[in-house]
Amino acid sequence: MRVLVVHNRYRTEGGEERSVELQLRALRRAGVEHSLLERLSSEASRAGAARALLRGGRDEADITAAVDGLSADVVHVHNMLPLVGPRGLAAARAAGARVVLHLHNVRLFCAIGVASRDGGPCFRCRGRLTVPGLVLNCRGSLPEAAVYAAALTIHQPAVFDAVDRFVAPSRYAAGQLAKLGVPAERLETLSHYLPAEAFAERSRASEGDYALVASRLSEEKGLDVAVEAAAEAGVALKVAGEGPAAAALASQASRLGAPVELLGRVGREQLAELLAGAGALVMPSRYHEFSPYAALEAMAAGVPVVATRMGGLPELIGTERCVAPNDTGALAERLRALWDDPERRGAEGEALLARARDRHREEPYVRDLLGLYERISRA
Repeated sequence: MRVLVVHNRYRTEGGEERSVELQLRALRRAGVEHSLLERLSSEASRAGAARALLRGGRDEADITAAVDGLSADVVHVHNMLPLVGPRGLAAARAAGARVVLHLHNVRLFCAIGVASRDGGPCFRCRGRLTVPGLVLNCRGSLPEAAVYAAALTIHQPAVFDAVDRFVAPSRYAAGQLAKLGVPAERLETLSHYLPAEAFAERSRASEGDYALVASRLSEEKGLDVAVEAAAEAGVALKVAGEGPAAAALASQASRLGAPVELLGRVGREQLAELLAGAGALVMPSRYHEFSPYAALEAMAAGVPVVATRMGGLPELIGTERCVAPNDTGALAERLRALWDDPERRGAEGEALLARARDRHREEPYVRDLLGLYERISRA
């Protein structure tokens, strides 16, 4: 089995890059011959990215050469937009490889990928209906919105024709993608994993003296609710991340006198240190996240997760640990209950650590991944 992994890195990197990194690690440790072909959105001008979107990709000749050079049996694609595109998928198929498209978001239908608008979920765009994204100017630029609306509509049939199997990281994600138009009979779930060294020996959450947010600072993440809940509960909150809502969050924390510290963007090592000292991770999302690594990494560290009942979060951490979105009182009450009882923090941390070990280890991931490759190679 030879596998070519393909990914168009985002201008702002996040969980998808983590998924690619861990997949490559798993293939290497499993002794699977593989290589990586990456494209960088940051190296394309806005005009160049628009041209690639409308054309359906830019670099199909490079995909063909990479498939031929590796004699790849499978091409596993993560983000394909804008530079790989459906032309790249079709080129891989024409070169004799089976094609897997890993869907970490709803970018096949949604111009901004997250299916969120006005601080909540939005599924107006579905199938080849992408006009709402243009009418509502979801990109914040009418020319960009027009390009995305046109490109997604025009090229979606070519994507479906070129892909042997679609993969999503949670059951929720698979179900929602099928509702939006992904062929359900070619759609499977492949859960994220973490390497063995990511799992703590035990939970130290009972010793934690602050709650932590690790997130992009944007409206759909619901971080204004976290700031207000921290003020109401009297729990110190550290916020790691950057984004367009940073100034508004700082102003809100100052106005409320909330015990909130905005740390800006942090590296992976610093984030691990922050998790080690945290009593809880807060994820007050207002939209349906598929399967966020921030929650999974907190679980593996033995840190309780306080999250909203949205998307793949209940599936990941358990419905009983979730609260309703936009409910500041419920979020504050949950934080207060954890902070009033350190033993409860420790017990929840241990339970989530055990859950992560049971469901998100490397060995089951590799078994499921290679099983997928073998099935589509035989088809």
